[in-house]
Amino acid sequence: MRYLHILVIGALILAASFVYKIKFDSTLQAEQVAKLHGELRRERNAVATLRAEWAKLDTPSRIQALADRHLDLKPVKPRQFANFDDLPMRPLEVVPPLSGDPISAMLRLSAPETTGSLPAPTAAPR
Repeated sequence: MRYLHILVIGALILAASFVYKIKFDSTLQAEQVAKLHGELRRERNAVATLRAEWAKLDTPSRIQALADRHLDLKPVKPRQFANFDDLPMRPLEVVPPLSGDPISAMLRLSAPETTGSLPAPTAAPR
């Protein structure tokens, strides 16, 4: 019976130490959570400050004043703009059909000879 009492007292001491460890760990975690909340609040305040600064720097009146001060821009004149109707029509190139095939002639009219990335093909003498 005496051994049983010693064993129970030992189990109670182990249980108490385990509960104390859990309490200590939870207190440590709570402190870390509070620290992270403080950091998060500081970061949100920093983001809000940066957004306010960006809004101040991005105002059109400020940009206009900087453009007037640093750039030598001239006002746009109405005659600088044109309509598509004012442009001349593109001339159609007449290409003879290859071997009497009218479809290939239509394709050659709609597609350019070269693309600019490859040199134009040269005809081999016969």
